[in-house]
Amino acid sequence: MSKIIEFPHSADRRAALRMLALTAASWWGAGAQAKAQSDAAPLQQLRIGFQKGSISLVLTKSLGLLEERFPEAKVSWIEFPAGPQLLEALAVGSVDLGATGDSPPVFAQAAGKDVVYVGAEPPKPDSSALLVKPDSPLKTLADLKGRRVALQKGSSAHFQLVQAVKKGGLQWSDIQPVYLAPADARAAFERGSVDAWVIWDPYYAAAEIDGNVRVLATSRGLSSNNSFYLASRKLAGNEAALRAIFVALTEADGYLQKNRKEAAERFAQFSGLGLATVHRVLERRPPSPVGPLTPALINDQQQVADAFTQLGLIPKAPQVAEIVWRPGQVVAALK
Repeated sequence: MSKIIEFPHSADRRAALRMLALTAASWWGAGAQAKAQSDAAPLQQLRIGFQKGSISLVLTKSLGLLEERFPEAKVSWIEFPAGPQLLEALAVGSVDLGATGDSPPVFAQAAGKDVVYVGAEPPKPDSSALLVKPDSPLKTLADLKGRRVALQKGSSAHFQLVQAVKKGGLQWSDIQPVYLAPADARAAFERGSVDAWVIWDPYYAAAEIDGNVRVLATSRGLSSNNSFYLASRKLAGNEAALRAIFVALTEADGYLQKNRKEAAERFAQFSGLGLATVHRVLERRPPSPVGPLTPALINDQQQVADAFTQLGLIPKAPQVAEIVWRPGQVVAALK
C-alpha cells in the first residue's frame, strides 16, 4: 500500500523556499548543456492548454509574457475544464504544453499517451477539498461508506479521494464514485444527487464563498496536490524554449506576489469569478516558481501511480521517471 503523504502546515513556507532553491539549482545549474541548446530553432507556434485554476498561466497570458519572448511565434491559448481533457489534446498534437494536477499524467502514461513532464510548481495541499452540505450527516471520512461522491475521473480529485477512503479505513469498493466534470459535479451536488464532492480551486473557493458547503477534508495529509507542466516530445526537445517559458511563468508568479490586488483583478476578469472567490484562491496558494521536477516530486508522483495500480484503476504502474525531462538530457523514446 502506498503511504499517505503529509505536509505539516507549519512547514509550508519553508517547503516552498526549499522548492525555490532546488528549482534554481537544478535549472540554472544546467550551464553548459543549456548553452548547447541556445541555437534551437525559434518556435513557429506555441499552443498552451490551461484550466481556469492555472493561475500562473492565466497571468502569463494576461501580461503577454510569452508573446514578448516568442515574437515570431503564433501563441494560442486553449482552455480545458480539467486535466484529463487537456492531456488528451496534448497527446494528439492539439496543444504543445499544459498544466495539470497529479493524476491526469498517470492515467495518460498508463494509456500509452505520448506526453512528457517538463516542470512543476510547489505543493498546494489546501487548494482542494472533499465537500459536503452544511447539514450533511457525514462527519468523518469513515462516514463515506456507501455514499455517492462526485469527482472528475483521472483528476487530482481522484487521488485525493483514494487517499481519503484509505485514511477513513475503507476500501474503494465501499464508496460509489460518480464521475462528472466540475460544472456537472457541482450541479449534482447542489441538487442532492450525490452526498459529497471532491474538487479543486477555483471551483472549491467559489462553492465555499457561496456558503452552501462544509469541508469534510482538504488534501492536506492526504496528497501533495502537486501541479505539473507537460509538453509534447517536440517541445521537450527544445530546452531554450522551455527555459524561456519557465522564466515567464515564474515572472508571472512574482508579479502576483508583489501586486496581489492587480493580479486578483486580472484573474477575476479572465475567469468571471468574483473578487472574494479569487482572493480565497490566492490565500491558499504559496509562492509558485516553475522549474524541472525534483527527485522528491518524481517520488510523490510514483506513489500516485502505484496507488491507482493497487486499486486496479490502471492495469500496470507506469514508471514516472521514464517520461520526465531533465535539463541537458533527452527523454527516451516512447515504448
